[in-house]
Amino acid sequence: MTDAPTHAADTDTGEADDAADRKVVEQEQAEIKDFVKGLSADDIKSGNWFTKLAAHAMNSYTQKVDWQYFQDRYAGVPADAIVDQRIKMAARYAALEGGLSAGAYTATVAATIGSLGGASPATVPAAVATMMVDVAFTTQLQLRLAYDISVLYRVPLDVHDPEDLWKLIRVAFTVKSGEAAREGVAKAVPALVRPLVKRFYSGSVLAAGKALPVVGKHLLQRNVIKIGIPLVGVPLAVLLNRYTTLLAGRHARAVFRNEARVIEIAEGISERSRHPQLMLWVAWLVLRANAKARIADDEALLMRHLVRLVRERHEVVDDRLAHVVDIDPAEVWQRVDTELGDLSDVLDAAERVATVDGDVNSREKAVLAELRERCRRS
Repeated sequence: MTDAPTHAADTDTGEADDAADRKVVEQEQAEIKDFVKGLSADDIKSGNWFTKLAAHAMNSYTQKVDWQYFQDRYAGVPADAIVDQRIKMAARYAALEGGLSAGAYTATVAATIGSLGGASPATVPAAVATMMVDVAFTTQLQLRLAYDISVLYRVPLDVHDPEDLWKLIRVAFTVKSGEAAREGVAKAVPALVRPLVKRFYSGSVLAAGKALPVVGKHLLQRNVIKIGIPLVGVPLAVLLNRYTTLLAGRHARAVFRNEARVIEIAEGISERSRHPQLMLWVAWLVLRANAKARIADDEALLMRHLVRLVRERHEVVDDRLAHVVDIDPAEVWQRVDTELGDLSDVLDAAERVATVDGDVNSREKAVLAELRERCRRS
C-alpha cells in the first residue's frame, strides 16, 4: 500500500489486474529497498530497524489516508465490505512480493544474521538485505492495513501518541509471548508444510534472533522460516506472506470492529441521556456489580468512551467519580432517589451497559431490578 494507494480493488472493476498489481508491488518494493539500504547491521540486529520502519511507514501515510480518503473511493459502502476488500488486496500484494523476494533467499541467511555487526550499511550482506526487504515490505503492509481498518471503523488512533502506536503494533502483529508466536506461525501455514515449520522452529536457528526486541524478534523469526526450509522456500514464502497478512487483517478487523461497536453503544447512550452525570454513576455501578471480578476489556472501553462523550457533549466532568476506588451502591441509590422526573434514559443506559460484554449475569440483573424499582418511584 503506497502513500496514496491506488489499487485494482479501488477501481470497481470486479477483478484484480495481475499486471497492475505486480507493478504496484514492484514500485513499493523499490521504495523499501531504498529504506533498507539506509539500515546498518546494528539496526537489524538490535531491532532498531522496526522503530525506523514504523516512522517511515506511517508518518506520511496517515496524513493522506483518513476517513475522507475512503469516503471518496467507497461512498455509501458499509465499512465491513470495504475492510474485507482491503484485507484480500493486502494478502494478494504480500503473496506477490513473497514470490519476488524468495528467489534470492539462501539458507545461509539465518546463520549470517547472528554474526552481524557494525554501523555501516555496507556491512550488511546482500542476502540479509534481500531478506530485510521482504520483512520490511510485509511489516509495512500489515501495519498500514491495520491502520486502514481502524480508520474505516472510525476508531481514533494517533500514531504519534506512543500508546496508540503500540496499540496499532499489537493489533497488526498479534504480539504475544515467544511460544504463542511460534504456535501462531505454525497454524498460519497450510497443513502440508506445518510439520516442516515446527521442526525448523525447534532447531537452533532461532538463536540468531535472540538479540532483537520482542516485535523485531517475532517478525524476524516469522520470516526466517521461509528461507531455512530447503526446497519449499519460494512457495512457502508466497503462502506464509499471504496467510500472515490475512491473519493480521482478520485480527485487526475483529479488534477494531468490536471497539467500533462499543463506541457506537457509548454514543447512543450519551446522545439520549438527560441525566449524564447520574448515568455515569449508574453505569459504573452496573459494571462493578461483581466487585471481585476483573473488569472486562469491553467494559473498561465503554466507560472510557462514556466519560469522554459526556465531557464533550454535555460538558460534565465528575472528579468525585474519577477518584472512586470501591463504588458504594448506597451512594448511587441516593443519587437516583434525589432525581425527580422521568429516569427512563438512565434505566435504558444501564441495560445497554450490562450487555456490552455479553450475557447479563445475576449480580447485574440484581442492580437493574433495584434501579427499575427506584425509577418507578421517581
